[in-house]
Amino acid sequence: MPKNLVIDMIRLREAMSGNSDLTLPEGLFCQSPNSNGLKTIRELATFMFTCRKCEDAPCIAVCPTEALEKDSDGVVTRRTNLCVSCKSCVTICPFGTMMTDFFVHHRNRELFYNLGDEDEVKKFIDACPAGTAYLTDDGESPEKNIYRLNEKVLIREYLYKTEIK
Repeated sequence: MPKNLVIDMIRLREAMSGNSDLTLPEGLFCQSPNSNGLKTIRELATFMFTCRKCEDAPCIAVCPTEALEKDSDGVVTRRTNLCVSCKSCVTICPFGTMMTDFFVHHRNRELFYNLGDEDEVKKFIDACPAGTAYLTDDGESPEKNIYRLNEKVLIREYLYKTEIK
């Protein structure tokens, strides 16, 4: 089996834009109890690669429960155990990074897939919109907009870059 799962955030947004009723599967890795709740791969990828990492981060400032914070690399993280799903961060983000479906509390366990398990990875790919998730032996490839999220997952995304003059 190929070693890397690629999640194509570009194609995923295209699939989502035409279908507001689309229910997406979520890929998870089991994390330690001190990791501020389970994070989906899509949420991690959005904060790591899509977020503009605003210096003053209005999403953090507006959060009434202080559920959002920046890590040492300036990446915003959401403490799911504090988040009350008020969506204030979604409303205030000037770039549309925050997605309302991060806050949907799936009651259907069948929407979650353990990406640490080979069989679950295959089921996750089958459940995703066509072309948005696939396996590869290739690694990170910035020229193809493919970046490493962790040891098993690659993300295809356009990175926001600033030029300081």
